[in-house]
Amino acid sequence: MQLRNRRLRAHEAEVSTDALNDILFILVMFFLIVSTLANPNVIRLSQPKSKSDTKAKQTVVVSIDANQQYYVGTNKVAIDQLKAELAPVLARESTTAGETPSIVINADKSVPVDDVVAVMRIARELNARTVLSVDNKGQ
Repeated sequence: MQLRNRRLRAHEAEVSTDALNDILFILVMFFLIVSTLANPNVIRLSQPKSKSDTKAKQTVVVSIDANQQYYVGTNKVAIDQLKAELAPVLARESTTAGETPSIVINADKSVPVDDVVAVMRIARELNARTVLSVDNKGQ
């Protein structure tokens, strides 16, 4: 009887997995290549290039918080008074520096675009450039 048990143990079935690694590698490569080519939601744009970091000089900062309240620097201002508050600051800056003054718009991400555009229109009326302040982390 012992001889019979030894024979059964010697003939156990084995599965060869030598080719499995090659097949999995080929499948992974296939899906990586296909996923980069087949993305219908991508819009290709040509980005402007620069050799140096050019930043506009901050003449004045206009902030808009989540409650749609406007601030020139740290002073709270109504939207009706915004042009009157910005005009003397921009006039003083344009005469001393000789450059086009700029307004940095610092808006909360929940602020409607209409409020940002209203500040941009006022800046255009005052012959100033606008710069929108964004988070460099992209969140």
